Amino acid sequence: MRWMGLDYGDKTIGVALSDELGFTAQGLEVIRRKRDEPDINRIKELVRQYEVTEIIVGLPKNMNNTIGPRGELCIAFAEGLKEELQLPVHMWDERLTTAAAERTLLEADVSRRKRKLVIDKMAAAIILQGYMDYSKKR
Repeated sequence: MRWMGLDYGDKTIGVALSDELGFTAQGLEVIRRKRDEPDINRIKELVRQYEVTEIIVGLPKNMNNTIGPRGELCIAFAEGLKEELQLPVHMWDERLTTAAAERTLLEADVSRRKRKLVIDKMAAAIILQGYMDYSKKR
């Protein structure tokens, strides 16, 4: 069983994968968004290549727990993925994941230019790890 985590943004999609046993999440790549079709095709390729069985998409909620326009776009994207890939797709609260990724990279003294290149896949890994940790407790 292998899970994929996605941090869906306006310009990029951060991608992370679990190890085969579902213990840890690692950032894989950042997809530079073009249009929905090529973006979904790249995700399809990764799903096949890594034999992904479930996908977790970050859901950006407001701090008062409501879902705004950005959240609605993520839900629509997740529903499209579910239809296209015929796999379970789960939503996971992603509040503050990018801030956590940024803080971790700053603590590691990663340059601004390098942070920009990896922050989205790191946020996807945080989303995925949070989902996996929660799932183990259930």
